[in-house]
Amino acid sequence: MVEVLETISQGIAVIGVTVLSWGVLISAIRMLAIEVRGVRGADVGLERSELRQSLGYYLGLGLEFLIASDIVESILKPSLQELTHLGVIVVIRTVISFSLNWELSQERKHARERSDPQ
Repeated sequence: MVEVLETISQGIAVIGVTVLSWGVLISAIRMLAIEVRGVRGADVGLERSELRQSLGYYLGLGLEFLIASDIVESILKPSLQELTHLGVIVVIRTVISFSLNWELSQERKHARERSDPQ
């Protein structure tokens, strides 16, 4: 049973790191294309905003997978020291995730306001 939970925890962590890596790779490629257009004189403000939202989405999703992995791992090591360590990691990742989600929601709100001036 322990081996199964370790495998599940590691698999979830791999998914989280993969999501983070994929998001950063895609965002870096998009950023380069956007900046090239910006250097050539195009107005790229909206594209930068969309890129930021996209990267934030991947970062948030990856962090959620890593938190899930930590929770599964806590089942394997229920000592007070391990639970405290896990608690600190989960709190930090949750604060980062909450901050990303709040920032993205504010950015979406501002984007709607810009596209629909009343």
